[in-house]
Amino acid sequence: MGLLLATPLSRARRVLRTLTGDPRSPLAGRTVMVTGASSGIGEATARACAARGATVLLVARRAEALDRVRAEIEAAGGAAYCFPVDLTDGDAVDRLVRRVDAEFGPVDHLVNNAGRSIRRSLELTYDRFHDVERTIAINYLAPVRLTLGLLPAMRAQGFGHVVNVVTWGVQVKSPKFAAYIASKAALDVFGRIAGRETYRDGVAFTNLRFGLVRTEMIAPTEAYRRLRALTPEQAAETVVKALEDRPVTVDLLSAQVIGLANVVAPRLTDLVFSLADRAFPDSAAARSGSGSPAGSPRSATTGGR
Repeated sequence: MGLLLATPLSRARRVLRTLTGDPRSPLAGRTVMVTGASSGIGEATARACAARGATVLLVARRAEALDRVRAEIEAAGGAAYCFPVDLTDGDAVDRLVRRVDAEFGPVDHLVNNAGRSIRRSLELTYDRFHDVERTIAINYLAPVRLTLGLLPAMRAQGFGHVVNVVTWGVQVKSPKFAAYIASKAALDVFGRIAGRETYRDGVAFTNLRFGLVRTEMIAPTEAYRRLRALTPEQAAETVVKALEDRPVTVDLLSAQVIGLANVVAPRLTDLVFSLADRAFPDSAAARSGSGSPAGSPRSATTGGR
């Protein structure tokens, strides 16, 4: 049976724990690696996992920010360790894998959260191919390399879980996000196929397709300031629930509906999104062409969607 009933059984155990007042989480005693742990969803997820008894491995570029998160987790009674790494540096990722394996053994749960979002129209992207290269580097190549490095130990121990924090855009396919959504869609597909290959080894993959989350990553897009968005803490609760239940995907109902419409009436949805594309122009940051229009360079590890 393997993973066939893993998610419904986990959900049943959650109900039982609630009814009996049992505070223990399936994450207690587990080792959880979180990338993009210096702020945003990653930081909030690290705190939530530590609060449930997990040993948390914090990965991001900013050493000082990681030290702050680690110190606050330890002050609250949790266990956390810092690994300052540029995930776009393949050699650095390989060194991280070797170090973690030597010091902690197999990682039980990996949360691929680090990412970069770019909202820019194709018209403004003709001479900015580096937008595509940057998003692919951190949103797809980096998490895949890290996953492949940690996967052998997971399979050998007969348990593992990889959570890919992607975006509802893989279903919705919003204009001005071609580079970003394409990179996240690649990770989404990788996770689905990898999960089928590791199924018999007890290693599960979850694609977590978030909508808007109020982090640094979406701050420069003026249109988003008027829209509802999750807080990083609310998003982290969703991540933790996914870690505990190990579902295949976590979707928004609205994204499922739009995804179905994209299949059933593709030209109609093209028309609707074309009108929306004109109604919501490029942000000032995107038009200026300076830096990352979806945030400062720190956005590479914030995890906001």
